[in-house]
Amino acid sequence: MNCNEIRERMPDVAAGFSELTVDEGKHLESCGACAEQLQAMRSTMTVLDEWQVPEPTPYFDVRLQARLREEMAKPQAGWLHWFRRPVLAAALTVILGVGVGLFFARGKISNHGQEATIVEQPGTAVSDLQALENNHDMYSDFEMLDDLDVQQDVVANP
Repeated sequence: MNCNEIRERMPDVAAGFSELTVDEGKHLESCGACAEQLQAMRSTMTVLDEWQVPEPTPYFDVRLQARLREEMAKPQAGWLHWFRRPVLAAALTVILGVGVGLFFARGKISNHGQEATIVEQPGTAVSDLQALENNHDMYSDFEMLDDLDVQQDVVANP
């Protein structure tokens, strides 16, 4: 038996809910720290058993109810009192979330007819694939590209 195992059971043993096993008794004889801690817990439990709860005054409930009514009657000051109302706080949270979402989505969505597509920044793999898809007819006709090279050579070397 080690110290951690016996410390888990110490509150129950100190309160008198359970008894020490033979292994726990041997451990307490050999380990002074655990024995000292068990003795401190037992003395604490003894003090708690002797403690008497003080009785409240006869007018405690009446004064408490009056104080609660006073606090509830005070007007709420400032704009922070809105956060205490769950419906308003939830609506503000939704509006704030939509605003942040629109801020970060700005400039990344463009409409082509009925459908919306995501426009990527130039130079990324997705934007290159979109350019290939949009210009498929032009890229599939490589002879036209060869003609462009010949025209550039003619213009450069007249």
